[in-house]
Amino acid sequence: MSLMHAIVLAVVQGLTEFLPISSTAHLIVLPKLFHWTDPDPGQAFDVAMHAGTLLAVVFYFFRTWLTFVLCGLGMHYPPRAGADEVVHNRRMFWYMVIGTIPAGLLGLFFNRWIENNLRTMPIIGVSLVGVGLLMWWAETRPRLTRELDSSNMGDALSIGTAQAVALWPGVSRSGITITAGLFRGMTREAATRFSFLLSAPIIAAAVLFELPKLVREHRAGGLELPLSTLLVSIAVSAVVGYLVIAFFLRYLQTRTLKVFIVYRIAFGIIVLILAYLQLGSAR
Repeated sequence: MSLMHAIVLAVVQGLTEFLPISSTAHLIVLPKLFHWTDPDPGQAFDVAMHAGTLLAVVFYFFRTWLTFVLCGLGMHYPPRAGADEVVHNRRMFWYMVIGTIPAGLLGLFFNRWIENNLRTMPIIGVSLVGVGLLMWWAETRPRLTRELDSSNMGDALSIGTAQAVALWPGVSRSGITITAGLFRGMTREAATRFSFLLSAPIIAAAVLFELPKLVREHRAGGLELPLSTLLVSIAVSAVVGYLVIAFFLRYLQTRTLKVFIVYRIAFGIIVLILAYLQLGSAR
């Protein structure tokens, strides 16, 4: 893979990891759409791009996560915080832990099978359209009034289960978790903030799971891409991801998800048409 193509895909990863339009769909479909002939960049490139988006979400929510972790471990932080605030932060930490478990278990046992069997154009196209319609249904629900400080165990279990469903290609982790938050009556911004906070542990787990293999490949001289290309991909994905998080949270303070719903459905239809044309040309 050329450096330019790697940068393009890193930009796409940074954009689509946090916007509710499916990073997997775009990373699979775009090279086919533009007839790129590059060989598969391999697992190392996938790890690099996810490492970039992990850096983005960790840096953006660093103070929030620091507060959650310290309170979750039994400390009183910040020192001047009231007792109610500390209790809330402690609960939020454990909600994040509990919400990560479904996706962690499903990914541990079925991620390879999903990667090998479900990353097809028809499945991705149907997922894009189907989840787009589900988002539209959630978007039109009345009384989306709950803020993040009203989060409870039901939210953690519902949104965490939705995050597990996002392993299905084309679903979109942010899309399905935000949708789950809307069905729980959260505001758009609160559902998105919960979704982004919940993404950090599962992305970190995925990166740490694959990192030892990446290190072994590097030491053995078996990396498909130069280390410099991987580092550039991490940096680009991180910067773009950080900017997208900041933009999207501000955007949803005053606007709806409708533009992303329309985009998902339109893109899904395009993917299905491409899949049909590919099937016809293969006969």
